[in-house]
Amino acid sequence: MLTYFLLVLAPFQILSSSIPATCQTLPPYPGRDGEWRLLHESIGVSAMHMQLLHNDKIVIFDRTDFGPSNLSLPENKCRHDPHDDVLKIDCTAHSVLYDVWTNTFRPLMIQTDTWCSSGAVLPNGTLVQTGGFNDGDHAVRIFTPCNGGDFCDWIEFDTYLSERRWYSTNQILPDGRIIILGGRRQFNYEFFPKMQDSLTASPSSGSIWLDFLRETTDEDENNLYPFIHLLPDGNLFIFANNRSISLDYRKNTVVKRFPIMPVDAHRNYPSSGSSVLLPLDENKDIVAEILICGGAPQGSYEQAKAGNFVRASSSCGRIKPMEGNPSWVMEEMPIARAMGDMLLLPTGDVIIVNGVEQGTAGWEFGRSPVTRPVIYRPYGRPDWRFSVMSSASRPRLYHSSAILIPDGRILAGGSNPHVWYNFSNVEYPTDLSLEAFAPPYLSVEFEKIRPQITASPETLRHKQAFSISFFVPQYLTADVLSLSIIAPSFTTHSFSMNQRMVVLKLVGLLPLSKDTYILTALGPSTVDIAPPGYYLLFLVHAGIPSVGSWVLIQ
Repeated sequence: MLTYFLLVLAPFQILSSSIPATCQTLPPYPGRDGEWRLLHESIGVSAMHMQLLHNDKIVIFDRTDFGPSNLSLPENKCRHDPHDDVLKIDCTAHSVLYDVWTNTFRPLMIQTDTWCSSGAVLPNGTLVQTGGFNDGDHAVRIFTPCNGGDFCDWIEFDTYLSERRWYSTNQILPDGRIIILGGRRQFNYEFFPKMQDSLTASPSSGSIWLDFLRETTDEDENNLYPFIHLLPDGNLFIFANNRSISLDYRKNTVVKRFPIMPVDAHRNYPSSGSSVLLPLDENKDIVAEILICGGAPQGSYEQAKAGNFVRASSSCGRIKPMEGNPSWVMEEMPIARAMGDMLLLPTGDVIIVNGVEQGTAGWEFGRSPVTRPVIYRPYGRPDWRFSVMSSASRPRLYHSSAILIPDGRILAGGSNPHVWYNFSNVEYPTDLSLEAFAPPYLSVEFEKIRPQITASPETLRHKQAFSISFFVPQYLTADVLSLSIIAPSFTTHSFSMNQRMVVLKLVGLLPLSKDTYILTALGPSTVDIAPPGYYLLFLVHAGIPSVGSWVLIQ
């Protein structure tokens, strides 16, 4: 039980407010089924990829090879690309920078094609975005946040990568590097920055062969955008198709092969299920557990090509890969879903949004959109784990995405199941809108028990104590307090890369008044549990989270 004490409080001079005062109060949301609100009817581009940055700006981008978007570049700028198959001179934007708090956006300039690419954020907060199609398949693009945000734009290195990376996956590593794994007909991985003097890397290419990716390719591929999660032992859990391994990437050694996931379904693109690493809790023995939900039965992609849209999978599987003899534990979702996005909520629950109930990913291959999110409680009773939420006003199918934002809402955008932007005479028009879903914890009925972080440190260090101050109108008990960090994800194609949540160890609580307290906790215990970088710090009181506060873990 959390104790009251004073002696280990972190010095108050390191505390600072990292949340704008205007952002502490959200507009009221009624009800316990959540609520959708439209933010913009059009941002000019379809949100195929999204990444939240530590200045509360979101980088959003589509592809460049379909012709003009619905947003012009500023100051008469144009993209000149002799390699583009559709438009050699393009004066429209294919990327925007969205401000969470002002609900405004501005165009960004991308030169090479980002179609079906990947990304991760470096420890210093810089977004590294990799691969794509055509002239972008070997490219690395850098976006560094800047104060005010008006002068930041993409910087591109169009031949940096050793191999073509189209439908690959990125994962930030404890040493600050990024592993870039897989892609279409790429059974290998490489690193950013490039490895130096590696005995396992080919001197000519810099890529490292991984036979597992070849083994998991079937007639429909079904192993693109493989799911990758960094485990607390420092190895990588990699899932492709219906199989998984633990990889020691430092030695290029497969440490363990896990049982094939039961149920006749495939989980990676184009079957397109989704996956999360469930929260790592420092208040108890660390248990790593992977959750994978949705996807499509064998042959669904070929069936969709023929106009037969097979029902998606409604199954979920959980596995604890660091156990001695791990096995899958299966559950059923209330709604079958392919192309769903799974995101960790500040409460430790998982929300599943977007997607279809029939068909697969791919041009025109999805039917029966699923507009109702589902919230999954990992540690609830088996008969109470899933709750179906209120329906969105519009479908989000292929090439949609979703991310968690600092106030606890889910931002959703995109949906373009067509080769071009197509707004008429089709069943599911291209969608350029942006909307937000408020989960039930944002309901106005919880205002009295909603905590507010009033001061927090800007940086945390592993294993070191720190303190935050918080205010809550009606404090209940220390037993319902938790403090967590969440790494924002790079989301595309139903997978939120680099997403992770760590529940920090609480060591002390000091009441200052009936509604104001100081809470002391320890920084994450290892770099394998929480790699260096920017995280959102959330305080949860009786299941109701605060607005997130940015911290840099060093």
